Amino acid sequence: MAVGFLVVAHVILLGTVVPLANNAQWIWMGASGIVGLGIGDGGLFAAYVTIGPRRSVLVMALAPIFASIGAYLMLGEVIPQLALVGIAVTLTGVVVVILGGEEHSGEVAVSKKLKAYGLLFALIGAAGQGVGVVLSKKGIDLVPETTLNPLSAALMRLILGAFSIWIVLLAAGKLPELREAVKSKEGISNTAAGAFLGPFLGITLSMVAVTYTQTGVAQTLMSLMPVLIIPTIWIRYKHGTSWRGVLGAVIAVIGVSILFLT
Repeated sequence: MAVGFLVVAHVILLGTVVPLANNAQWIWMGASGIVGLGIGDGGLFAAYVTIGPRRSVLVMALAPIFASIGAYLMLGEVIPQLALVGIAVTLTGVVVVILGGEEHSGEVAVSKKLKAYGLLFALIGAAGQGVGVVLSKKGIDLVPETTLNPLSAALMRLILGAFSIWIVLLAAGKLPELREAVKSKEGISNTAAGAFLGPFLGITLSMVAVTYTQTGVAQTLMSLMPVLIIPTIWIRYKHGTSWRGVLGAVIAVIGVSILFLT
């Protein structure tokens, strides 16, 4: 669905169905799609159904650490000291939220074994998304005199990411389950809305952020989902949070404010 949205936008805004990029850019953006979306989102969704959205997204906030390390090793990016302080404060806020009592979260309790699996899936998701952003940065800036358009970068990521997901889907024999799933009108409408807001708008804007700022800083700002998801969970699922959750959100906002001073 997201590829469809992006193709339409690409035709309207840039005049072509397929991005005009060289082979090297396709390789790097393709790797970004496979690692960031195929593996990263795969881990995230596996964590969703194992330990719930709140716990999963909180662990995913570790993605900036993987992005910063990857950007240093692959791109030579050195984050300024004040930005490091902002990242540390932001992640501290996330940790405070994670440490909040789960008895106030409204989420279903899971066994320690299941929680361990879920946290592992979320950690794989965080690593995949963090490294995927670094690979995107590499592909976008591969040709210094011709920076890849963020919309083209997003479409290239989605095409290869979707292709890798379909390969896994078919190899795992999940096609019958998919046929059943598409019969749900509510499921399809929610998925379409999620595809528009997430992979279409979210990934496109993330490519804009990666193009114009440092990878670690961009990924930190994109990792504010824990702060944004708390009121969403309140409204949509009637799940509350503890005072630690609120405190953690405030600390995270302070961290972001420091980032904007850099």
